[in-house]
Amino acid sequence: MLEQESPIVLEPRQRLLEAAEVEFAEKGFDAASVRDICKRASMNIAAINYHFGDKEKLYLEALKAAHECADEASGEPFPVWAADTAPVQKLRDYIRVMVSRMHAPARPTSLRLLMREMAAPSPAAEEVIRHYIQPKAFRLRDIVLELFPTADPRQVLMIGFSVIGQILFYRQNRAVVELMFSKEAVEALNLERVIEHITHFTLAALGCAEPICPEGAP
Repeated sequence: MLEQESPIVLEPRQRLLEAAEVEFAEKGFDAASVRDICKRASMNIAAINYHFGDKEKLYLEALKAAHECADEASGEPFPVWAADTAPVQKLRDYIRVMVSRMHAPARPTSLRLLMREMAAPSPAAEEVIRHYIQPKAFRLRDIVLELFPTADPRQVLMIGFSVIGQILFYRQNRAVVELMFSKEAVEALNLERVIEHITHFTLAALGCAEPICPEGAP
């Protein structure tokens, strides 16, 4: 007879974090209640004060955990580039890492919470952006500046927006696109295909690579 695996028992703090993630993802910060979070975690309200201090700090920690989940799910870290690495290669690597993270099977509630926070930033946004998002944005900015050292700062910013916009589209709009074109059609856009497309499209637009013809075109 096969032995059954024992269920994983979460520490109280982690139980509260996971319960909070679900509640905040479903209802947002204002509508989510401490009472419902504790009920979901099977703990009393005093536990939040003990482990986090208050609802605001719990929300901040839930956001941090959601970002870490999204970043770690793919297992794809940013490479440590050698001093002589070409900026075009850095841009290729950057796109690969970011697309991989967007396509990684992170917890649905963590992604939903992050999307909600991006759409309507809370008071916790400043710290989360500084710690998790700004370093990625500055990394891309520096790559663009290596490609175009004399570029107008506004142009550098817009190039960055264009790159990130392409990457985010596949995550943020997936459900709507599936309704328009079918789930099967979207699933056919696998990770490698999306990475290759965004990379070629971006480099061609920047004049760093020849545009590629669609499959079947002359």
